[in-house]
Amino acid sequence: MDLKSKISNIGFANKIRDNILSIRKSSLEPLYEDLKGADCVICSGAGRSLYSLNAAMSLIALSQVGWRNKVVVTADDPGFPGKNMYDAASYFERRYKKTLLLMNSGSGYSNDPLVMAQDLARYIEDNKTNRFSMGLLTSNLESPLAQIASKHGSAVQIKGRGKSKPSSVYSETGMMGDIFELGTLELLNMMIEAIYRNLEVEDVFKLCEEEFEIIGNLIDANVDSDTYVQLVDMLEKGTNVFLGGKGTAKEIAKMTGIRLFHIKSFLGDSVFMVRGVNTPRPRAGDVEILISYSGESRPVLSWCDALKKFNGSVLSITGSANSTLAKKSDLKIIIPEDVKPGAPRRFYTRAAYVLSPLSVKLAERLAQRGLNLPEYIISWYHSITE
Repeated sequence: MDLKSKISNIGFANKIRDNILSIRKSSLEPLYEDLKGADCVICSGAGRSLYSLNAAMSLIALSQVGWRNKVVVTADDPGFPGKNMYDAASYFERRYKKTLLLMNSGSGYSNDPLVMAQDLARYIEDNKTNRFSMGLLTSNLESPLAQIASKHGSAVQIKGRGKSKPSSVYSETGMMGDIFELGTLELLNMMIEAIYRNLEVEDVFKLCEEEFEIIGNLIDANVDSDTYVQLVDMLEKGTNVFLGGKGTAKEIAKMTGIRLFHIKSFLGDSVFMVRGVNTPRPRAGDVEILISYSGESRPVLSWCDALKKFNGSVLSITGSANSTLAKKSDLKIIIPEDVKPGAPRRFYTRAAYVLSPLSVKLAERLAQRGLNLPEYIISWYHSITE
């Protein structure tokens, strides 16, 4: 594998590809086998790391065949059977032969997955059970979370930014945890597809390598397009931003929304998820970004219609230019994908990568106006409760 060749003019996309393809097969195989053999997968993480994990794992729920009734849950699900992981573990032990606690944390210090791992480890040790395993994707194998996961399963190191210091050249480094979070999204997506297709662990890397060529082309084609320039023009103005999607698309919208929030908040604007608990009425000139593979989801179409009634502008990301959503939108990005019904989709991960330079381009535009946003300012708006 040639790790020196470029897949994109956006530098951090190349870094993500190199980081994934440098993972050793022997490191990934235990996690791959645990994920393949689990009857139930419990997802845990915080912020964008959790959204990338949820987006990938939701493909299991969307797929109609090939999973042997594999169940995916999170601690935030209304039906989670306990107030914490220790209390819930007895339920999972009775119901499933093998349950995997799958965690995603770049630092290995995120509170939510750490507490869940500690609780499950205590349950395993108290009850001497072999019905659970843990899996962790992290950049820090020395962290407390990695130590617990390694004892009761496996921890896979996926490098993040590395030693690169924060800078304003975000096209090379990404913003904050971009490199890790987007990397785990792609790796998990290809692991799920490989399991669905009954492939071996080495095939995961082949799928990643092939897909990154497609992703690189999609990024460059869209970042240099008139649509992207017009979108950045809109975002530069004093507008609120609304993002929406259903199912997996909603998780991708959340990933995009967090980074846009870091920029727009500094400008005095806000970013909202459609139908969020604090989502206000839109104003004239506001911008809405909607994600839907089919472009025919009735709730998403209604969100588009509602914003346009307030004289707002809609960008849609769909799989077909002939979809109703694409035709209704002011701007559109088309990401076609030919996949059999019921099979895992790559559309959502591709959408995440195509949207990932959006906050970068907005920061670059502001720098051209004389407003430089160093990362310590952007990180001020990052939640400390993740």
